[in-house]
Amino acid sequence: MRQIIALGGGGFSMEPDNLLLDEYVLKQSTNPCPNVCFLPTASGDSEAYTARFYASFQKLNCVPSHLSLFKPPARDLEDFILNKDVVYVGGGNTKNLLALWKDWGLDLILHKAWHQGVVLAGISAGSICWFEEGVTDSYGSGLEPIRCLGFIEGSSCPHYDGEQERRPAYHKLIQSSKLSPGIAVDDGAALHFIGRHVHKVVSSRAKARAYRVYKNDKVIEQAMDTYFLGGPSQT
Repeated sequence: MRQIIALGGGGFSMEPDNLLLDEYVLKQSTNPCPNVCFLPTASGDSEAYTARFYASFQKLNCVPSHLSLFKPPARDLEDFILNKDVVYVGGGNTKNLLALWKDWGLDLILHKAWHQGVVLAGISAGSICWFEEGVTDSYGSGLEPIRCLGFIEGSSCPHYDGEQERRPAYHKLIQSSKLSPGIAVDDGAALHFIGRHVHKVVSSRAKARAYRVYKNDKVIEQAMDTYFLGGPSQT
């Protein structure tokens, strides 16, 4: 089963005391104690970011590891990735992430992993990278469109409620047809795709949501049903 879990924000890097989204990611693996690999590429393989990943995931029922392209753990990256149950991609510069992945062939390896049932997940840059297009600040000041991997159709905008300029920028880019219609995701919310379709929207914050955003004369924003993981019956 092909699964992608795209976090608009939240998770261990933004909410170290609220790991509901990270726990949800791990539960989607068929392995009760999954091998999860963190890819900090977008942050330049930040050692501090990687340390925060280990600090959080060592508290969870999993076997954590990471892949640095500056200090690769093995020559055979394909074998390394395909032996994981979950790949979790960190935030940072989406443009640099995509360039490095393509240079190392990691984009093709991750596509193969997706088809072989490895759960792919990520936050911010690690979220929009799976879509055809996304909204990024990778080029410096301002928000611009970027072409991504295309595992998921359409566009995506993370941090929809967390950064003041995100919502108007995403609307403007869709209105001008610089971006295709897509899904915007608040901090603390995540899209769970099975195949190319949204299976569920989940959140670690009671008010976090995701929205379908499209153009019909004007830009329309449609809230999606969201399941709060902190509720009494959500898993």
